[in-house]
Amino acid sequence: MNLTIDVSKNEDVHEVKLSGEIDVYTAPKLKDTLLPLTQERGSTVHVYLDKIHYMDSTGLGVFISALKSTKEYDSKILLINLQERVFRLFDITGLKEVFQIESSIRGGL
Repeated sequence: MNLTIDVSKNEDVHEVKLSGEIDVYTAPKLKDTLLPLTQERGSTVHVYLDKIHYMDSTGLGVFISALKSTKEYDSKILLINLQERVFRLFDITGLKEVFQIESSIRGGL
């Protein structure tokens, strides 16, 4: 499956709506889209993950890179509506403690 990325801007908030899978094949596309948004000083990036049904460690790496970028550029990233399977990755790796994750956890397919 592919990854679809829809980016829009509402005031100072970039909204990134994702659907599909984040894996070794699609992660570079996500990284190329996400990192420049976090490199805008003072910006906020909302990433909607409710339509992501699979993510591997490569995807986690993209989000870790984005988080590091927010520290460097004084921006923020917020992960919204994670599917249960995706949330579990953040949970078992301890990353749910370092990322701001919002909204309810949704069940898988």
